[in-house]
Amino acid sequence: MALNPFFLQGSPNEQRLVQELINEQLRIYGVEVIYIPRKFVRKETIIKEVSASKFDDNFAIEAYINNYDGYSGQGDILTKFGMNLKDEVSLVISRERFEDFISPFLDSNDPEIEIASRPREGDLIYFPLGQRLFEVKFVEHENPFYQLGKLYVYELKCELFEYEDEMGGWNNLNTTVDEIDSTLENRGYITALKLISLGVQATGIAITTTGYIRKIILNNDGHGYTSIPTVAISSAPAGGVNASAVAITQCINGVCSVKEILLTNTGAGYTIAPSVTITGVGVGAAATCVLVSNYAGISSVSIGNSGIGYPTSPTITFGAPTVGLAITAVGKVSISSVGNVSQILLYDAGIGYTSNSSVTISPPPILTGIGTFIFNEVVTGSISNATARVKTWNKDTNILKVGTTDGTFLPGDIIVGQGSSAIYSLERINDAKFEDKYDDNDQIEIEADSIIDFSESNPFGNY
Repeated sequence: MALNPFFLQGSPNEQRLVQELINEQLRIYGVEVIYIPRKFVRKETIIKEVSASKFDDNFAIEAYINNYDGYSGQGDILTKFGMNLKDEVSLVISRERFEDFISPFLDSNDPEIEIASRPREGDLIYFPLGQRLFEVKFVEHENPFYQLGKLYVYELKCELFEYEDEMGGWNNLNTTVDEIDSTLENRGYITALKLISLGVQATGIAITTTGYIRKIILNNDGHGYTSIPTVAISSAPAGGVNASAVAITQCINGVCSVKEILLTNTGAGYTIAPSVTITGVGVGAAATCVLVSNYAGISSVSIGNSGIGYPTSPTITFGAPTVGLAITAVGKVSISSVGNVSQILLYDAGIGYTSNSSVTISPPPILTGIGTFIFNEVVTGSISNATARVKTWNKDTNILKVGTTDGTFLPGDIIVGQGSSAIYSLERINDAKFEDKYDDNDQIEIEADSIIDFSESNPFGNY
């Protein structure tokens, strides 16, 4: 039997009145929260699990807090992994306000990105009173149940947001609201990169001599060396200068041997080839010297300016000799941990130099770093091709913190920001670690062991 036609059971005007009353009450008794819709970037095809999503929109909306006596849920729980926070909050928002002021803007030009036109589980709510991010776990859309034949509100059941790898390394929160985005600055796999903002080209001064060792030939690389062996060269005749050299080792499949021997000083005044003795924890390495007594070659290279900003060893070029066989010297530059030239070694001292040769050390990758990296932009390394998203950039210390998404950065990389076009050279990786809310577990364990140490046979007594 049809309903009584003389009772409207909710006319459009009545429904309009109820909706406006609800909207007004929410504006009076509610708080302003930031609604952050989740955009599904990629889902697995088998079980439809979300493997990548992003949050790059934000909408202010009024919400009524049902938790009048504080957060609900299990609260703060002490687990074996550390302190776990299980706070929950229930928020009521106007259906009309959401559909009029949020839904029309939930659009994407990318067909691969999935969005929704209503509040959806997985969306985020920034709760400014507690400065916390909550994740919508359930959307109740039928409570109150069809008053006057219509639904007027959404009730959002929210839990404190747990940062998961599904966010693509926790780098895809970019709402442009610093208060919100900064909540993820120190979460996830954080790599701290020490960049170089100002470089200085190093210089060297070559000294020539006669009766010198042109190079050292490695006759046997030996084996079993557990440390760098010592190289001793027999003394020069009276009035001469003793030569000196260092060994460079290499390890292949766990077996370490001598790779090469480089000269730090080629000596002077030798009339016969000196002997070379290699000593250390290992056996078998042997080498001989190539002596040049009738022409001049490079004796050593002193450092004029050690330079600034060398993440990797630069190249060194000697001027061309002009006498006799005219063999150009070949060297190698060693750099210190702070990025300057510490030593210049010689593979070959050359033949045919008539005076002190010119020496050119290549400049550092970047003489002047430029620009300011911006939060969440992608940066790329020129050598490693590694990519990451910017967490923080401190221009005073030149420390760039990134959440690495693909690859490993290498010293010498030119780090370029895709959004800011900032460009700097990477000196070194300061540290790379996983930052989360359990960072203090080791400290908690140390403090707990001072009370009860369960590694003891009887942690509760002295017997």
